[in-house]
Amino acid sequence: MSFAMPAAAQDLAVVGARVYPAPDAAPIDDATVLIRDGRIIAVGPRKGVKVPRGTQVVDGRGASVTAGFWNSHVHLIAPPFHRPDDQPAEALTGALRDRFTRWGFTTLFDIASLPGDVRALRQRVERGDVVGPQLLTVDMPFFPERGTPIYVRELWAQTKSPSGEVATVEQARSRAAAQIEAGADGVKLFTGAIVGPPQGVLPMSKEIAHAIVEEAHAHGKPAFAHPTDQAGLNVAVDSGVDVLAHTAPDAGEWSPALVARLKAANVALVPTLTLFDSELRREGAPEAVVQRFIGAVTQQTGAMSRGGGQILFGTDAGYIEVYDTHLEYRLMSAAGLDWRQILVSLTTAPAQRFGQGAQRGRVAEGLAGDLVVLRSDPQASTDAFADVRMTVRDGRVIYDAATAPPQR
Repeated sequence: MSFAMPAAAQDLAVVGARVYPAPDAAPIDDATVLIRDGRIIAVGPRKGVKVPRGTQVVDGRGASVTAGFWNSHVHLIAPPFHRPDDQPAEALTGALRDRFTRWGFTTLFDIASLPGDVRALRQRVERGDVVGPQLLTVDMPFFPERGTPIYVRELWAQTKSPSGEVATVEQARSRAAAQIEAGADGVKLFTGAIVGPPQGVLPMSKEIAHAIVEEAHAHGKPAFAHPTDQAGLNVAVDSGVDVLAHTAPDAGEWSPALVARLKAANVALVPTLTLFDSELRREGAPEAVVQRFIGAVTQQTGAMSRGGGQILFGTDAGYIEVYDTHLEYRLMSAAGLDWRQILVSLTTAPAQRFGQGAQRGRVAEGLAGDLVVLRSDPQASTDAFADVRMTVRDGRVIYDAATAPPQR
């Protein structure tokens, strides 16, 4: 299979697998999923689904099949994603495959990148000269005045990108509207921006945060927030954001009362647990410090889960150079999430949260042909979610372990 071919839908059948139609549904053993023109037209026991001649057949014996996975926190910033119109199609296809679709992702939500990059990449994917997942983006993030985070200042200077800082309510509303009208699928606010000493964390003003969120909601788009600490968390919730892009280790333990507040405000959480492990180890932090931070973020994630708050899967991949998803699943398990709850975070929850619940997130007739074929059963181990044999988006195989180049 050539991954440089246009990403047209195919007639495809996965035959003989254990199919998980949805996290709350019973699995179907020895099942067939039949896709035509990018849509699922049948799913059920193999003996009850006839596969027409000419259909590409995938032998699913011994495998498990779920709906396509969503990664609700990535950054498509690292090469070759900057200025994608200047990049060869093969390089972009390969990067999307090696970093994302090999882990089962059929949809990525980029929640902060350089202006226009992901919109341009999306156009190439939708035209078909680049093969990849569905791409959603918030485009450029919103920083507080004098609050460009310390860890992106060099990138902003090198790329000569316009400032992401907003100083007034009028500026905030205007830029939010402009980005959405240009094709952004939401907004991202740094309600707690890490600016370095002596300030440490700079909160965004509630008035500016509220203006950005209100403008996004007026256009029917979600708002993400990077909270960092308790002050940033308060600004995020008070301004009406929809999704916390991270846990907030500097905010201390999350109490049932706080989780109830988040749930009442319909705020979802993307834990990004791997981020904290990766960054602390990269900085050479002592193991005791790593474990203290991991303990804090898993506590917050577990509290959110136990309190009935919505959790979305996300890794912050692209900011951190960790694309392998094994650790995220293990840390989510350590936080107390079982395999069904993890599958919810990968499928039905993001599809519902981002307005695509009627089209994606389940394996059902009439829905988009987004599938992940796993080599093993997630009921036995959540590691199975990272053991991807094949990824299918809209009926097109966008990753096949049997034909993909070996990983470097």
